Amino acid sequence: MRVSALVIALLMMTAGTEAQVTKKNFGKTPDGKTVEMFTIKDGAIEAHIITYGGIVQSLKVPDKNGKSADVVLGFDTAEEYIEGNKPFFGAIIGRYGNRIAGGKFQLNGKTFQIPLNDGPNALHGGPKGFDKVLWTGKIIPHGVELTYQSPDGEMGFPGKLTAVVRYTLVGKDFKIEYSATTDKDTVVNLTNHSYFNLAGAGNGNILKDEMKINAGRYTPVDPTLIPTGELASVEGTPFDFRKPTAVGARIDGKDDQLNKGHGYDHNWVLDSSGKLSEAAEVYEPVSGRVIQVLTDQPGVQFYTGNFLDGTIKGKDGKVYEHRAALCLETQHFPDSPNHPNFPSTELKPTQKYHTVTVFRFSTR
Repeated sequence: MRVSALVIALLMMTAGTEAQVTKKNFGKTPDGKTVEMFTIKDGAIEAHIITYGGIVQSLKVPDKNGKSADVVLGFDTAEEYIEGNKPFFGAIIGRYGNRIAGGKFQLNGKTFQIPLNDGPNALHGGPKGFDKVLWTGKIIPHGVELTYQSPDGEMGFPGKLTAVVRYTLVGKDFKIEYSATTDKDTVVNLTNHSYFNLAGAGNGNILKDEMKINAGRYTPVDPTLIPTGELASVEGTPFDFRKPTAVGARIDGKDDQLNKGHGYDHNWVLDSSGKLSEAAEVYEPVSGRVIQVLTDQPGVQFYTGNFLDGTIKGKDGKVYEHRAALCLETQHFPDSPNHPNFPSTELKPTQKYHTVTVFRFSTR
């Protein structure tokens, strides 16, 4: 009996090392389909993922005193995500993250047109990107696997694309693993658009956060935020975050690129790509929370919530003020299909798209 009790205790201890994953309903789409929420909990960290848009609806992380807070912007109901033109809070972005100039690109001598939804350009896959579709979810060890099959021609993109995104939580690592296959030559650039405020969602702005980005170059943009094609040095510019610097230290300075982005809304060319390594780190000095971003992607879009203006009320009725959050969207470069000198985003039927990003939480 003693041996059996010991075995049971060991099994319970082993089971306790794996994240707990549960599922429940989170509302319905306008056509009556159920939106599911998956809760992933490991220790003091807890993530909520919904199948509409593959959205990270909540991410609760402890501060230096062990007090937990939700550090991502979002809404309390599925209906709030679905209604109106919301700013991509927490969503999976695809088929093509970021902007495509004029919504056009050529592939194998043929021109493809994506519907415009950002002035003269296509943004984040067009008016109905992967952030506005219902994914199929299933529980996997440590997390949830989401699948979406995008038909040939959806939003103008060629090929039937099967996208699989896995969210897992192991210890302090919140990992996003993206995979995709296609039956025709196409382009793909998947990312996640979580808006982080390490002081807690709705608790002021992010201007005092200390940011570090491991990149010596960035891609300057034209007035419509399309890259010019140049890979410019950050040396001597407000874009140099190679040493930890307060986000607000230079954000309103007299700089042509900052004026165009109304702050930071640019792609950094990471020093290390192709292998999982640190891209960026954010430190919030009051809570002591730290987020380290690791990726194998060649770029990261740093966006400072410049278009938030206090008109959106999020979870618990909190108002999201100007620059209430920052985004770190790991990616290939914006408008890559129209820039041969940028890393290619083409995907062929013989290939598998696969990339990994980890958000690692700690305190200091």
